[in-house]
Amino acid sequence: MSSATRDRMILSRYQYFVIPFILLLTRRGEASNSKPNVLFIVADDLRASLNCYGGPIISPNLDQLASQSAVFNNAFVQQAVCGPSRISFLTGRRPDTTKLYDFGFYWRTFAGNYTTLPQHFKENGYFTASVGKVFHPGVASNGTDDFPYSWSIPPYHASTEKYVYAKVCPSEDGKLHNNVVCPVNVSRMPEHSLPDLQTTERALEILANLSAARKNSSPDSPTWDSPFFLAVGFRKPHLNWKYPEEFRDLYPLESVEIAPNRQIPAKLPSVAWEDFFTARQRDDMKAMNLSFPYGLIPDDHHALMRQSYYAASTFVDYELGRVLQGLEEAGFANNTIISFVGDHGWQLGEHGEWCKYSNFEVATRVPLMVHVPGMTDTNYQRSKRKFPLRDPFELATKERREKSKLSSKIATKQKRQLKGDIGVAVEDLVELVDMFPSLSELAGLKVPPVCPPQPFKVDFCAEGNSFAPLVKAHSRQEIKQEFSRWKNATFSQYPRPGMTPSVYTDLPNLEIITVMGYSMLTEDYHYTEWVGFNGTTIKADWSDVKARELYIRGVDPLEDNNVADESEYKDLVKKLSQELQNGWRYSQPVLASRN
Repeated sequence: MSSATRDRMILSRYQYFVIPFILLLTRRGEASNSKPNVLFIVADDLRASLNCYGGPIISPNLDQLASQSAVFNNAFVQQAVCGPSRISFLTGRRPDTTKLYDFGFYWRTFAGNYTTLPQHFKENGYFTASVGKVFHPGVASNGTDDFPYSWSIPPYHASTEKYVYAKVCPSEDGKLHNNVVCPVNVSRMPEHSLPDLQTTERALEILANLSAARKNSSPDSPTWDSPFFLAVGFRKPHLNWKYPEEFRDLYPLESVEIAPNRQIPAKLPSVAWEDFFTARQRDDMKAMNLSFPYGLIPDDHHALMRQSYYAASTFVDYELGRVLQGLEEAGFANNTIISFVGDHGWQLGEHGEWCKYSNFEVATRVPLMVHVPGMTDTNYQRSKRKFPLRDPFELATKERREKSKLSSKIATKQKRQLKGDIGVAVEDLVELVDMFPSLSELAGLKVPPVCPPQPFKVDFCAEGNSFAPLVKAHSRQEIKQEFSRWKNATFSQYPRPGMTPSVYTDLPNLEIITVMGYSMLTEDYHYTEWVGFNGTTIKADWSDVKARELYIRGVDPLEDNNVADESEYKDLVKKLSQELQNGWRYSQPVLASRN
């Protein structure tokens, strides 16, 4: 009997009950308890502003994970919006291959029957489970979060998710609203909970059940020895910023700095402007009476919004800390690869923009950590607990807040550097399409090969490269001995319905996309071309260049001065344009020659 058939038989009897499923699952083909487990954690809309990335977000549990992980300082997504980004890194394919630029199609029927990251682990004997927002729910994942292809049991979503945009936010008028800024008293919320609280509880339940099942197995009963791939997706700090109100106290309003570059850059092409229309629809934003599309958030609201974003992020850090503590209490901390990633960045007033929906570095750069027991945790003292829950309220003293504030100033004015106690600091460029091959290699599974130029009928391949060598290397010299060059560019893209901002600019459906912004970031430059795009044929016209952006990263790290049209950069623009059109295949790592 195949494992898939056995899963369906068990599920037909036990439906969503995890304990019976685990206790009755028999030994699977290649499963072996010698394989590492995988805990795959995703945060929604989280930018790389954690304390270990330079601040100012207070993140003691992620800092603790960072001290035992490979921490990537230059990790970039392929499109800065939830659905396309998640489908991209979970399939290892870029948006032009998934053909998903919005939320309207299921890649298996629209583009190709691509193998996913969790599916690969499932097919190699892993028990796979999804809790919270991992795949983007809805049409983009077939309304099932890609079950049963990717998961052994139906994915779990919190019952309180249906209240995500409910009018539950207290306001000065004494009424409840649907606001961007939404600190709440959890006891007064529907079901007296929030989605991320429920997600944590279900993740802890699964970990406890897995532990109990293994402890209760015996030679004369069905044995559970399959490793697990547990994916946990937190919804915050996605809009609305609804979080337990006590987290706001960690960020006194007077200590919250507003973006130093909060005005629209003078030479920003109109097509590149992100008018944050989706955020403007919330009640508190409507009350500001901003002119559309170029009205900017007033300074007094600017700090207030940043405060809530930071507070919601620290809330996620705390819930993640609970999951990591539960992993250790279940006995899995020393045999579990842990990956943590944000699905894209977030703009907090930089360039006058809010939300994501752009190619700016602040929208495409994300935090990424990978913990491999025995490899990235060499500083860990075995006599101590590995992941004790760290309380941000105990750590956020006045001195710590002042230190975070100073770090924020440094981080926004100079090249950002990892700070604090880091297991393995990685400065090399990586992309989230690299995660599929990387986790496969680190877990000892078959690594998907690089996709051919026409990948649509190839089920098992990836359009990224394994960054496992960066995790495994003991020194930069070791990397140089293996590679004559690591990946020298990252690639992202964002669609637009037209050249001027409109109510559809943030999230255009495929049929109205007429312009695609293709963007390439190297160590020295960030170059973007906005070219004509046909939403029917799903093809870009590189001869129809409508606008360009070029930012010199060394002298303009905040990307405020677009020099693409300046005569002194004419030759550079021509060179970068050709490299952008050549695409990611010409920027892959190059193995060192062997004499």
